[in-house]
Amino acid sequence: MKEFMYLFRGGDAERASLSPEEMQDHMQKWISWMGQLTESGNFVAGLPLNKSEAHVVSGSKKLVTDGPFAEGNEVVGGYLIVKANDLTHATELAKDCPIYEHDGTTEVREILPMDMN
Repeated sequence: MKEFMYLFRGGDAERASLSPEEMQDHMQKWISWMGQLTESGNFVAGLPLNKSEAHVVSGSKKLVTDGPFAEGNEVVGGYLIVKANDLTHATELAKDCPIYEHDGTTEVREILPMDMN
């Protein structure tokens, strides 16, 4: 099996309007979905990312600036790494993600192996 990364973006504006009970229900859906991926042997790793504080290192001078600079719905809010047969399989697994309830998106990318020798 190959490994794929899910990059989660958006949905923050709608989630911000949820009551604490609704947020708990939404988070339970994430836990359930990730549990299903674990039980099926597809889950490798994944966590949410801090959206309010980041640094961007860029250029040959390694300039450090505060970020992220993308629009709110373009900021990567979290990631998952899954195992799947191919891109189509990984995409199908992503379709059950709760992020779509709040108009979020999932970018599905294959992780390419690197020879470290």
